[in-house]
Amino acid sequence: MAARLLDPPTVARAFRAVAIAEAVSWVLLLAGMFVKWVLGTSELGVQLAGPVHGAVFVLYVGLALLAWRVLRWSPRTALLALAASVPPLVTVWFERWAQRAGHLPSGAVTATAG
Repeated sequence: MAARLLDPPTVARAFRAVAIAEAVSWVLLLAGMFVKWVLGTSELGVQLAGPVHGAVFVLYVGLALLAWRVLRWSPRTALLALAASVPPLVTVWFERWAQRAGHLPSGAVTATAG
């Protein structure tokens, strides 16, 4: 079971999903900050989206480090993945670039009879 979790296609799928989730959480946090600081009406968006974004950010960094090892990324690719987590929405750009460049395998995991 653990071996299947560390299969390159499984790690790639998890990385893709979390890269998108990280970008979505950024948008929610930015919207919350807009409401708080520009409209001055509520802090609720920041109070909710802040911890969610923080958790997804940590998960993204962890998966980027795992992908570096499992998918055998070069240090440059890994550094790009980590740097992409800082500016808003850049994780989606990195995910798309990595897929086009062949750094994220898209092969399906096949079930084995057993």
